[in-house]
Amino acid sequence: MLVLYETSLGYCLFKLTDSAKVSSADVWEDFETPERANKLLRLKSLHRFTSTATAVEEITALQEGKLGKGLKKFLSDEVVGKGKGKRSLVVLDPKLGHSISKKLGINVIAQDSTMELFRGIRKQLAALLDGLDPKDLATMSLGLSHSLSRFKLKFSPDKVDTMVVQAIALLDDLDKEINIYAMRVKEWYGWHFPELSKIIVDNLAYAKVIKTMGFRTNAATTDFSAVLPEDLEATIKAAAEISMGTEISDSDIAHINSLCDQVIAITAYRTQLAEYLRNRMNAIAPNLTVLVGDLVGARLISHAGSLLNLAKHPASTIQILGAEKALFRALKTKHDTPKYGLIYHASLIGQAPPKLKGKMARMVATKAALSIRVDALTEVEDKSEPLAPSIGIENRAKLEARLRALESQGDAAGVRSAMSNRNQQRFQMTGQTKTYNTAADAVDLISTQREPLESAVAAVLDVNAEKKKAKEERRAKRRAEKEGKTAESEEAQVKENGQAASVEANGAEEEKEKKKKEKKRKRHEDDGDVTMEDATTDADAEAERKAKKKARKAEKAAAEQESGESKKKKRRKSEA
Repeated sequence: MLVLYETSLGYCLFKLTDSAKVSSADVWEDFETPERANKLLRLKSLHRFTSTATAVEEITALQEGKLGKGLKKFLSDEVVGKGKGKRSLVVLDPKLGHSISKKLGINVIAQDSTMELFRGIRKQLAALLDGLDPKDLATMSLGLSHSLSRFKLKFSPDKVDTMVVQAIALLDDLDKEINIYAMRVKEWYGWHFPELSKIIVDNLAYAKVIKTMGFRTNAATTDFSAVLPEDLEATIKAAAEISMGTEISDSDIAHINSLCDQVIAITAYRTQLAEYLRNRMNAIAPNLTVLVGDLVGARLISHAGSLLNLAKHPASTIQILGAEKALFRALKTKHDTPKYGLIYHASLIGQAPPKLKGKMARMVATKAALSIRVDALTEVEDKSEPLAPSIGIENRAKLEARLRALESQGDAAGVRSAMSNRNQQRFQMTGQTKTYNTAADAVDLISTQREPLESAVAAVLDVNAEKKKAKEERRAKRRAEKEGKTAESEEAQVKENGQAASVEANGAEEEKEKKKKEKKRKRHEDDGDVTMEDATTDADAEAERKAKKKARKAEKAAAEQESGESKKKKRRKSEA
């Protein structure tokens, strides 16, 4: 019985003296000492690797369970060529054993019970190979492992996926940067020419117009034909003459121009990156790209980590990929789970009506799962063929047909429900004749066909309306702040008055209680007959009151007499 063992030095072919030891549980005892190991195994042949590249190639083939060129030649010469093909060959890897028996016709044994045998060989390898230094073997193993790792990183199938992940992440970052820079340009240049942002909406065209024009006073002599159509050019020139913007200096316009250069450069690079991403997606996932688009497919791959990881997900996971927070929130609060995640941005789901979006998302996720698995398991050479995206094209056609069928079913159901509630009247011919309405042929001019001056005035009016609206909002905020302050002061006063009133009420209650107690005490003291002294004092008090009344009456009478005499004297003087 022969034993095949691979090392960093090459392939070793040993002869097993006792074939019963292959599946024995105590075979480890024969490898406790080098002498006993040499008695059990004898080296028959050794195939050395000629170079590091050859070693990497052979070890890579072994890891994939394939029969390499060097191993095939070695076994053909040593086993088949010498007439030892009837002997059994013990191999560690079952896949490799299947390949050897299929291609060379050798009886191969690859069982779990042989693991102890290979552990013993690994332990006593230096003793089994005469003249081999263990340090040299360790050095060769280290060098081969480094070369093998470098080879795997260089030719990794996930490398292209990494490029896609980085490209889609950079694309999202560029979109954010372009929006931030464009907003800053509009706010900055808007002080000089605020009507321009109403006329031009596109960020790139806005930056190019500023670069071409500079100050708004140059609009009349500037040619915008390379940047804008004729109608917008006339509108800008008319708006520049009646603009309400402020004046800016040369240094201001220089900095604004440099910011416009940044916007133009980043936008151009974003276009190149989008084209690069489209080509990459067509190369690694043609079926997925045809089905959901390059951006959605790239975001799915980025979220999963790689195309192979995405292929391991079921269709239900692909459907809600990207909506994990909403899913777990729904599970926690026992509400309805989300119907779609990143796949919502696919064109097939976007063109579906709102009632059919959930159903369409489920169908798209099912077909996308099949397309992803085809792309992940197809060889790289086959993806470049013209028929590579055939499955994606076929699935997309089926989904579009299914969407049309669902829409027609919904329309038919609506018509049936409407007709069921109405009795159709009998048709009767009428003798009325209608003339052709020529007024219906008149078509109003669209917004782009209006006169440039009217659109420019409209832009100016919009800017004025926005300014008035901003002023009103500021005034409303100030009023709200003042009302809030007055309300707070009133509340504080009410609280203070309430506290004072409560204190006064408590004091009044205490005084009432004290008076009640004093009255009770006086009553207890004054119980019994009224004394004489009290009677005399009451009589004296009444006499005093009467005397006071008489005195008051006498004073009044004297005063009336004096007033009457004075009146008589005046009459006499007047008569005299």
